[in-house]
Amino acid sequence: IDFNDPMYLHPSDTPGANLVAKQLTGNDNYGVWSRAMLIALNAKNKFGFIDGTCAKPDQDSPLFHQWERCNAIVVSWIMNTVSKELFTGIVYSTDAQFLRQLWDEYASLVTLPSCGCATSKAYLEHDQQQKLLQFLIGLTDSYRGIRSQILMMNPLPTVGQAYSLISQEESHRGIIARGSNVPNVPDVFYSNTSNYK
Repeated sequence: IDFNDPMYLHPSDTPGANLVAKQLTGNDNYGVWSRAMLIALNAKNKFGFIDGTCAKPDQDSPLFHQWERCNAIVVSWIMNTVSKELFTGIVYSTDAQFLRQLWDEYASLVTLPSCGCATSKAYLEHDQQQKLLQFLIGLTDSYRGIRSQILMMNPLPTVGQAYSLISQEESHRGIIARGSNVPNVPDVFYSNTSNYK
């Protein structure tokens, strides 16, 4: 692969690399973090994994595994630059383009700076609650239980915290779904011992 190709991996392109000096912590630094991350990904010639211009090849393509490796590197770079609270929400993402869609959704939820007065503070709290409700209402009915649990929390979580809880629930469901095909441990022991009688 030519070194100008987005799928070229330089020896310095490692999963542990930290491309941005500041971690994404939430609304307060999203704009700066996002801009810094986009600049870094452009410098590494990997922005195509974020905007979709470096599309995933078919599984039978000879470049499929190379694309998977590059995509995993980009996802790891992003995970290295977010706070622990946000990390739990993206750790199960396997596609850098999907993370970009999350960035765009998150950007649409970022609040305007406040002046610090009491009225502004009340407005921002109301605005955060509205964004949380919009996020929760947008979930499918399969998330009814976790949605109710989130709405009963006092104080209500931020959108980022709610997203993290939903992501944890989703990954938990995935683990349960994969585990449903595995026999129970006692059954395995029973079937193994019955073969030796």
